[in-house]
Amino acid sequence: MRTILVSGDGADEVAAATALHHARQGLRTHLLAADDPHRTLDTVLGTRLTEQPARYADALTVARTDGPSAFRAAVEGLSGTLAPAFDLLGATPLDPEELTPLPGTGQLALLRSLRTVRAEVLVVAAPRPAELIAALALPEQLDRYLARLLPEQRQAARALRPLLAAVAGVPMPAEWLFEARGRAAAALAEARAVIEAPTTTVRLVVDAAAPRPEELRRIRAGLALHRLRLDAVVAHRALPAAATGSADPWLAAHAAREREALAALAAGLDVPLLTSRQPGPALEAVADQLYGVGAAGPRAAEQSWWVEDRLAEDGLLVWHLALPGADRAELELVRRGDELVVGLGDYRRLLPLPAALRRCTVSGAGLADGVLAVRFAPDRDLWPRGIG
Repeated sequence: MRTILVSGDGADEVAAATALHHARQGLRTHLLAADDPHRTLDTVLGTRLTEQPARYADALTVARTDGPSAFRAAVEGLSGTLAPAFDLLGATPLDPEELTPLPGTGQLALLRSLRTVRAEVLVVAAPRPAELIAALALPEQLDRYLARLLPEQRQAARALRPLLAAVAGVPMPAEWLFEARGRAAAALAEARAVIEAPTTTVRLVVDAAAPRPEELRRIRAGLALHRLRLDAVVAHRALPAAATGSADPWLAAHAAREREALAALAAGLDVPLLTSRQPGPALEAVADQLYGVGAAGPRAAEQSWWVEDRLAEDGLLVWHLALPGADRAELELVRRGDELVVGLGDYRRLLPLPAALRRCTVSGAGLADGVLAVRFAPDRDLWPRGIG
């Protein structure tokens, strides 16, 4: 499945036009409104979206995520599993009508949709970029917490649980807890498979009149840190091309400034800059402006992370991490056991070290041309004899 997550200013209209473009090519396409409390996509499409997919055009269905509904369904689904815990604590479960969504339920609803929708192309009118990155990073983070709190080796030792309980003097986790962990781990693995697939990309939308390149750079760095593939930037609702030659001097000057700003923006990008123009025409026309007639649309280039062997020359291994948009002033690096903590402004990720680097110490790092190079020197106490 091809998954396109559209986020930013005007994402709803661009997502709708993108979905319509793929549907017009005969591909079974599903358009999903995620975290849209004001129902902006409903207005764009002129129809009321629900959780149930509805046909909008040939080969195109539309729906929306429903955070509160997803939250209630999740809690009700766990009611049987959690019953032993409620009995142990002497607590009374909440009734369905008492359940109100907690912060983050919109993110969970989006992740559930990513792993359950079946289509050739899924287009998501996604939350704002910061919230989208947080949502897409969630499966990896939750998987880490599960591994730390309920490691699989403890589940494997179920036959020894009574003995361990007697020796330790404390009760061991019950079977129902590990069953819940298994279901959660499977769901997280399915979500990660979609997010990390090479056919999943992010398309950022900026206001053509105020593209804010510095903000876009930080978003680009956050996407790259989580290895989320950016395939294009869309400058939405730009002035008509004819405005540059307008008889109105104010309009002509404004159009010239906008054109210069977008040219500068395009020069600093490593992906295509697409443009849609105002006044807002029909969605079919917006799709043609962005993608042309019959074109497949942009595809993200793979950003490689790789280890360079420089042992013979310098006695080093160098881990190259492609992080376009990263700024040296915002970079934070910390070695933590077998992981490297990388921070880029407000974005942060714990990266497991490749096996060879776990037997090394960090000797330095540099950031140039959007690539972070971390240098590792072999630890002689851990490195195999005769190597390095």
